[in-house]
Amino acid sequence: MAAARESLLEAAGAALAARAWPAVRMVEVAAAAGVSRQTLYNEFGGKAGLGRALVRREADWYLRGVDRALEGSQDTAERLTAIAEWTVRAARARPLVRALLTGSWNGGLPAPPARGARPGQPALGPGELVRAVRDRASAALPAEPAQRCELVVRLALSYVVAPTGPGEEPSAAALLGLVSAPNPTAGAR
Repeated sequence: MAAARESLLEAAGAALAARAWPAVRMVEVAAAAGVSRQTLYNEFGGKAGLGRALVRREADWYLRGVDRALEGSQDTAERLTAIAEWTVRAARARPLVRALLTGSWNGGLPAPPARGARPGQPALGPGELVRAVRDRASAALPAEPAQRCELVVRLALSYVVAPTGPGEEPSAAALLGLVSAPNPTAGAR
C-alpha cells in the first residue's frame, strides 16, 4: 500500500498544481495514480484526509530540505545561510509550503491542519515549523545559539511574506551578518 499511497499523493500534488483544491476530483486523482477510487478512499478516508496527507507531505519535504542545507557545509554561517535561502525558495515554489510557513491559507488549497486534530501527529503551523527548523539547526550546530538559528528563519520568512522585486533580494549572507553583528547601543545608557 505504500506505493499506492505515494502515487496518490503525487497525483494529488500534480492536480493541485494544475487547479484549485475544490476543483480537484477524487476520481481523477485515483485514475492518475493508476489505482481504483476505492483504494484512494481506503487509504485516506476521503478528500479531507488526502488533503491532510498532502499538507503533511509538503511539511516533511520542506524539513528534509532544511536537513540537506545543514549537511551542505562545515561552515556555520554557510549552513544558516543555506537554510534561509532554502526557506525562501521552497515557499516561493510550493504554495502549500508557503501557507504552512506563513499561516496564510486560501480557498485554492486543502484545509489548513487543525490543531491537535490527530493524536500522535504534531500540529503544523508557522510556529511549529520555525521551532522544528530551530531545533534541527541547534542540534546540527551545537555552538550556535538557538535564538540565532530561529532568527535566520524568521528573517527569511519576511522575504516570503513581503517579497522584493526580481534581482532586489538581499543575500541571506547579508541577513546573517545583521543577526550576528554586535549591537552598537548595547550598554550605552
